[in-house]
Amino acid sequence: MDLPAQTLGAGAEAAPYTIYRPARQTMPVVFASPHSGQDYPADFVAEARLDPLALRRSEDSFVDEIFAAAPAHGAPLLAATFPRVWCDVNREPWELDPSMFDGPLPPWVNTSSPRVGAGLGTIARIVATGETIYRRRLRFSEAEARIRACWEPYHAALSRLIAETRARFGVCLLVDCHSMPAHPAQAANPPDMVLGDAHGTACAPRATRLVEEALVGLGYRVRRNDPYAGGYVTRHYGRPREGVHALQIELARALYMDEARIERGPGLPALARNVTTLIGHLARVDWGFLRP
Repeated sequence: MDLPAQTLGAGAEAAPYTIYRPARQTMPVVFASPHSGQDYPADFVAEARLDPLALRRSEDSFVDEIFAAAPAHGAPLLAATFPRVWCDVNREPWELDPSMFDGPLPPWVNTSSPRVGAGLGTIARIVATGETIYRRRLRFSEAEARIRACWEPYHAALSRLIAETRARFGVCLLVDCHSMPAHPAQAANPPDMVLGDAHGTACAPRATRLVEEALVGLGYRVRRNDPYAGGYVTRHYGRPREGVHALQIELARALYMDEARIERGPGLPALARNVTTLIGHLARVDWGFLRP
């Protein structure tokens, strides 16, 4: 299935997510791509301190394309259309940096999380490479509007997909799909992929091992929980005792894209084929062992 093309400055009226559904769901797996959206509101792009390319540094560019075969193998794929730099759905809904705003925030806002301290809250202060995004302080009403229009609908859709899957199959495995930049600390032996299961608390170890073995069998260097153990989505939805398991997968951008230009690289078709092979493998698994 072809995914729709999106462009910088496309406006803020697009639906906040797309669900690519199979004709019939045949496996208890849901795939999600929360950070691959490219619908950048034109006003946001015009007002930002950064040029359009720099604004895209936080994207998990093309990840939705890489996992696009999921529906053909019997699993839904949920993809955000808005960019992470606009609203990050892999955070709590109200992780906000008070220094970004022109007045006091409501007392119930989480202003002290490590993500907020790093400038990467629900509404980020910086892009992933560290540059400041905004020329001015925001109004809380602006953040609230984004959270209501983007964060809440995305999570409502994800919750519905998980509930539908669990109702149909008795269990659900959520695969949260991301990409990772080159990491200087791992320059000598960088992993191709990192699987995050919150150190075994968000997903049955057998399921993590099954995915790991499949990827290693395809020739990839795979690491667990280092340096990415899973974000809000993994930790919030991964509830093995309730039959819902969540596994984050990070793909090294060097495998498939030019990180400097944010363009598809020659390795993207091969990676997409291998991810399709992985999805096909997951479609043949008897997931009964996930039942609590």
